[in-house]
Amino acid sequence: MNRRKVLIPMPRTKFLKVKCPSCGNEQVIFDRATFPVRCLICGTQLTYPTGAKARLAGEVVKVLS
Repeated sequence: MNRRKVLIPMPRTKFLKVKCPSCGNEQVIFDRATFPVRCLICGTQLTYPTGAKARLAGEVVKVLS
């Protein structure tokens, strides 16, 4: 097997722009957040941390690399 070695691996993590379900505020969060992230306007919890990727309560508007 001839496998090509990747010199610089691409990261598996991303930043997400999430829309709050309560007030509609858009906020940038990390997809593997280890702490609960709350909306800056109304205080609604947007992410629920799990062992790996965070569970999102809001709608993903855009995926940022």
